[in-house]
Amino acid sequence: MNRPYGMKWGKQASRVADARKSGFFAMLGEAWRAMGANRLRTMLTMLGMVIGVGAVVLMMSIGQGAQYAIKQTIAAMGSNLFVLLSGSTSAGGVRSGGGGNLTLTSGDADAITELPGVQVAAPIHPGNAQVVYGPNNWNTSIIGTTPAYLEARSWPVISGSAFTDSDVRSATRVALVGKTAAENLFGDEDPVGKTFRIRQSPFVVLGTLAGKGQGMDGRDQDDTIIIPLTTAQRQVFGSQFQGSVRMIMVQTTTQEIMPAVEKSMTELLRQRHRIREGMDNDFSLRNLTAAADSAEESTRVMSLLLGAIASVSLLVGGIGIMNIMLVSVTERTREIGIRMAIGARERDILLQFLLEAIIISVAGCFIGLLLGIGGALLVNKLTGTMVIISGSSAVVAFGVAATVGIFFGFYPAHKAAQLDPIEALRYQ
Repeated sequence: MNRPYGMKWGKQASRVADARKSGFFAMLGEAWRAMGANRLRTMLTMLGMVIGVGAVVLMMSIGQGAQYAIKQTIAAMGSNLFVLLSGSTSAGGVRSGGGGNLTLTSGDADAITELPGVQVAAPIHPGNAQVVYGPNNWNTSIIGTTPAYLEARSWPVISGSAFTDSDVRSATRVALVGKTAAENLFGDEDPVGKTFRIRQSPFVVLGTLAGKGQGMDGRDQDDTIIIPLTTAQRQVFGSQFQGSVRMIMVQTTTQEIMPAVEKSMTELLRQRHRIREGMDNDFSLRNLTAAADSAEESTRVMSLLLGAIASVSLLVGGIGIMNIMLVSVTERTREIGIRMAIGARERDILLQFLLEAIIISVAGCFIGLLLGIGGALLVNKLTGTMVIISGSSAVVAFGVAATVGIFFGFYPAHKAAQLDPIEALRYQ
């Protein structure tokens, strides 16, 4: 009984596929043996890709780590923030810096709160003081403010509770303690409920604040104690006149509305302070979100620049592959002629030399990837610099490097495939 024609065709196609597969693996083995015959040259060729990929992975890890650190700092600072600072004084031709004259008041903060787009406005009266608990003492930052400050800074109380508006109205001697101040003042004790002194005045710790870490100015944000605004004004630092404050922190509902809120705040304060047209403001306004965005953008540009500089080594590695492959083609011209004479096709010669370039590129990329990851971890351990090794960055670096190697390996392979068999056999 005859087999169907389709079954015969299927078996024939299968045999052809098996033959092609065995031919491919034969060429792969031949490429491997050719590279093994010149191990030193192969290793030196691969070195360019190793250095290129390693440098790219290392630089991208450092750059992404820096970006992450900036984002964490911005998140700790708070979102959509303005800071209003009191203006300067002028006496006898001598002008002080910003904040020299307390032109802002807690009433200004209350008025700003009523503006459209404003989430909260927290008056702040800061300073430094020596604090004492038992045998321990510590000089730290004291911030007199209202409960709105914690909301603006997105600063949670992790144990105990925060003070309230009632504490502000009553000028109660209570405090919230930052992580660093708590460690230096109370050691291993739980600060909540303990009594300590600020300039000889006793204060009770209501709660401890969550860690914020380092600010954009390098200052430790956790080295602080927060007390009610009126307590700071009347009992700790004093004030030039009733209700005066050094600054006001303002948070808007969204980032998009910040320019409109900035204009509204300026007009409101000029009206409240009776500043005539043409006269300078007796306050200064800073957009913290814009400053933070600028810092983040600078870090992103730095990361891209580091990656671009490291990528140059990939180009150099690709050129190295092309040069060595051209030398290999020249040395093996007679071998190519013999292969063509016994039936090798152009695409077989092309595939053989292209496989050599692919093996060198991929192996170099893999080793470079390992070295780059190891280098990033070593930098983190030795310097404490934050590094982020993302899988996507490693894959992109690996893919680009392999593509570069294959691209530069194609020309020598194509040149080998285009050799005239007769001329190749005559080559000495």
